[in-house]
Amino acid sequence: MKKFLLLLFVILNCNSFVNSKETTFTNEIFKKAQMEGKTVVINSWNKTCHSCSKQVKILNEAKEDFVDVLFLSFEQKKNKDIAKLLDINYWSTIIVYKNNKELSRTIGETNREKIYSQIDASE
Repeated sequence: MKKFLLLLFVILNCNSFVNSKETTFTNEIFKKAQMEGKTVVINSWNKTCHSCSKQVKILNEAKEDFVDVLFLSFEQKKNKDIAKLLDINYWSTIIVYKNNKELSRTIGETNREKIYSQIDASE
C-alpha cells in the first residue's frame, strides 16, 4: 500500500510541470500591435516542456511589470502554422518584436533577469 501511495504521489507531482497556458496569438492581433508600434513578446511553448513552464511563470510576472507590452503565446505542437509563420523551431522560444522588426530571440532561457532585459531593451 505504501508503494502504491508513493507512486500515486510521484505521478501527481509530475503533472505540476504541465503548462496550462492557452494560445493567445493570432496573426490579426500581432499585425495590429505592430502597426500601432507596440512591443510584442511571443512565447512558444509545449505542455510537457519544463523550461517552457518556467518561462511562462516569468512572463506572467513580466505582464504586471511591462503594462505597455503585448504578450502573446501559442502551443507549438498544436499551432504549427504559427511556428512556421514566425520561423520558430523550438518549444521554449521567446521573441520580442517592435515596429515590424524582430529585436531578440532566445531559446530555453529561464533566467528572469535575462528575459526582463530582453523585453526592457525594446522600450
